[in-house]
This record gives sequence, C-alpha cells and structure tokens, in this order.
Amino acid sequence: MAKRRVLGMPRPLLAGVLFFTVFLFVAGFLVGPMGRSMFGDLGLPAWLSLPHPEFKLPAETVFHIFGFPVANSIIGAWITMFVLICLSYVITRRMKVVPGRLQSAFEFLLGWLCGFCQRVAGEENGRRFFPIVTTIFLFVAFNAWLSLIPGFGSIFITNAEGEHVHLLRGANTDINMPLALALISFVFVEYFGLKSLGLRYLGKFFNAGQFFRSIGHIVRGRLRAGLGGLFTGFIYIFVGLLETLSEMVRIVSFTFRLFGNMTAGEILLLIAAFLIPWVFALPFYGLELLVGFVQALIFAGLTLVFLTMAVTHHGNEPA
Repeated sequence: MAKRRVLGMPRPLLAGVLFFTVFLFVAGFLVGPMGRSMFGDLGLPAWLSLPHPEFKLPAETVFHIFGFPVANSIIGAWITMFVLICLSYVITRRMKVVPGRLQSAFEFLLGWLCGFCQRVAGEENGRRFFPIVTTIFLFVAFNAWLSLIPGFGSIFITNAEGEHVHLLRGANTDINMPLALALISFVFVEYFGLKSLGLRYLGKFFNAGQFFRSIGHIVRGRLRAGLGGLFTGFIYIFVGLLETLSEMVRIVSFTFRLFGNMTAGEILLLIAAFLIPWVFALPFYGLELLVGFVQALIFAGLTLVFLTMAVTHHGNEPA
C-alpha cells in the first residue's frame, strides 16, 4: 500500500522538514538581537548569528578596466546578461515540435508578453514593440531574482585601493541602472514617435503655429481675429511645454520607482535575516520574487503604453 503524501512528500519526511524548520527558527530567534534582548546571551555559537547589516547606497568599485571603474552593480548586470544569453541558447539550440518543460515555459512567457503587447498596441505595433518591451521585462526581472541568491550580496573582496567591498550587488539597487533603463525607454519612445509620425510628432512639444498666425493677423490689421487667436496660441505653447516636461518627468519616475522598490526590498531582507537568522527571511524572499516580477511588468508595461501613445495621432488610431 502506497504511503500517503502531503504536499508531494511522505508524511515522515514532511514532519522532519517542519521540525527542522521550527528548530532553525527557534535557534535563530535565540541568537538574534530580539532573543538576546529577552533572554540574554545563552552561550550559543557565535557563527549562528549574523553581523549587523550595513547597506551603502553608492555602488562600490571592485576594479578598473583601462581606468574605467567597474562597480559591483555592473558585475551583477553582466551576470544577468550572461544568464539570459545562456538560457536563451540552451532553450533554442534544440527546438522541438513537441517542446519539453523548459521550452514550454519559455514559449509560454514569450507568447504571453507578445499577446500583452498586441492587446495594448494593436497587432502591427505590438509586434514592433515586442522586442524592446520583452528585453526590458526579462532584464529587470532577472536582475531582481538573481540578487536573491544566497551569497550574492555577502561575498567580500579587497580592491586595489585596499577597501573591503562587496563583490556582487543587484543592479536594480544602483540608481545608475534604473536611470539607464529609463533613458533607453525614453529614446525608443521618441524614436518610434518620429519614425511613425515624422516631424508631426514634434508638434506636440513645439506648437507655436497658432501664435505666429495670430501675430500675422495683428500685423495685417485684423485685430479681432489676431487677439482671439493670440490667447489660443499661448495655450498651445503652454501645453507643449507641459508635454515636454512630462517626457522628462517620466525618466525621473521610472528611475526612482524601480530603484526605490528594489532597494527597499534588499534592506528588508537584510534586516529580517539579522533580527532572526536562518528561516525568518524566507517569506520575504517569496515576497521579493513577486515584487521583482511586478516591477519588471510595470516598467515594461509603462514603456509599452508610452510607445503606443507616441505613434498615435491625436484623436486617431495608431499609425
């Protein structure tokens, strides 16, 4: 008779896992600062506790290449790109008509992202925007997920200046990386807007035609028509300035939204692991996995929305 299973495991194994988890939680509580403040020092081994967390907002320089400083966040971004390239190669080098689990998962993800782009931007524009939106989504998500691997932020080395620095750091927690992604998003939005609408796209930023036409009416003696149009021209110019300002604000908004959420998550994990070492931080790891997915979806989704708005005529369908 087959043994009854709970959560896919035999009952004795599940009971052992639960007992070990509770044991680690109790041990972590006793050696952590909360337990020591309540029960004092119980003489438990010092290696069970974790050092006081220290988080530095500026990225630390690990080494230099031709005089260019390479920060630990840049190394984290390189690792993300390497993992994505290797994963794509492994999945696509032997494509099958009947896909395996890994190929099915990858095809499902790409199919979902492609459908998402087409639902927002339409069939044609969805396919045009799919590569940039998917690249941003995968890069942001894997940056967030890889930084959760144990040891990613706890390996120290001594750099050429003799400083004790972290070797690796999540790229999303360095404000320069979210800023770079925001600028890339901005450039592609303006590129597709100019490519689709031509110089008409710039009209929403520099719409002074009505103002100069009104000046012409006043010069020709048509004061009534000129003065009425002059006020409208001022409004168009002001609206253009607001449009220009909104484009700049998007860069700031993109940057600080991603940087703030990822940095707060990393600090939360450090504090949770310090207060009660070992298993207390595990639920927060699950939360950060979800936050990484959500932030990647928000960043890519907003980029898609702004791309769609850029190629859309005022009051008409996408170009």
